[in-house]
Amino acid sequence: MPVETIAWKDGCIRIIDQTRLPQNLVHLDIREIPALADAVRELKIRGAPAIGIAAAMGMALAAWNFSGKDAEKMARAVREAGSILASTRPTAVNLFWAVGRMEKRLARDLHGGVDKIRSGLVEEALLILEEDRSTCRQMGRNGAALLPDPAAVVTLCNAGALATSDFGTALGVVYAAAESGKRVQVFACETRPLLQGARLTSWELRQSGIDVTVICDSAAAHVMKTQKVDCILVGADRIAANGDAANKIGTYGLAIAARAHRIPFYVAAPVSTIDPATPTGAEIPIEHRPAREISESFGVRTVPENASVLNPAFDVTPHEFITGIITEKGVLYPPFDEAIAGKIISD
Repeated sequence: MPVETIAWKDGCIRIIDQTRLPQNLVHLDIREIPALADAVRELKIRGAPAIGIAAAMGMALAAWNFSGKDAEKMARAVREAGSILASTRPTAVNLFWAVGRMEKRLARDLHGGVDKIRSGLVEEALLILEEDRSTCRQMGRNGAALLPDPAAVVTLCNAGALATSDFGTALGVVYAAAESGKRVQVFACETRPLLQGARLTSWELRQSGIDVTVICDSAAAHVMKTQKVDCILVGADRIAANGDAANKIGTYGLAIAARAHRIPFYVAAPVSTIDPATPTGAEIPIEHRPAREISESFGVRTVPENASVLNPAFDVTPHEFITGIITEKGVLYPPFDEAIAGKIISD
């Protein structure tokens, strides 16, 4: 594992400030809910599984910080923390999944008093963390079997250890393949406007000794045409019941190019990213980020003051463009509605 993205340290949530990478590896110790919410909004911690873990730890933190013996008041403070954290980013379903799971644990322990609530919520948050680690490893093994040796992979954004608690989702497949002895080369799309691929994915892969080449987002189709690319591997922030997948903006374009070049397109995500309550991608809420991320990226103005800016953070790849969805429960193949209903919902 190249980095520890998030950890619980006795009433303190320790994260890597991902806005400081790759120049500086800086850890933040967070002890208050507003600071955690700001860290999620500002992408100091990001990635669907990681922000789900952060939300779970945040609700545990609210209980940890509560003083007094009134269990109902503690419960209100915990639920308020969950509501604040759930409002930070609308697309990643893992965030809402984790808040819902913590609310269930709260309800279970509510009549046991404040000490029971506090210890139960910390236990549940750490369980979510450990389950994510196990999930990443199993997902990686499931996906690694799909890669030839040697393999060349194109990816977008960061779907590795920095987006989870362990190996990652899409990059977890790469790490698992490398661990098994396969030679893997990664073409990392820079991922405009905040360069998560250039800043985070390339940094993380080099930490692990994986061969990585950064490319402009607009170079991906050219690379598919001129290089031997074996597959596209991306993560997801929400997968609808029919298999449509929301991921970092630019993923849809990668899928179109992959289809044109007959290259397999895989989405890697834990089962918690699949949202059976969302029928299709059309119902997935798309987060729109501040205009300054494009117009003044990294403090340099590159857009005229009077020009409008549209900055969607995600797009939706239709299920018919997806070859397979790699999960910890196995690789799902079309028809995805049946695969998801049979493999995920029924379990």
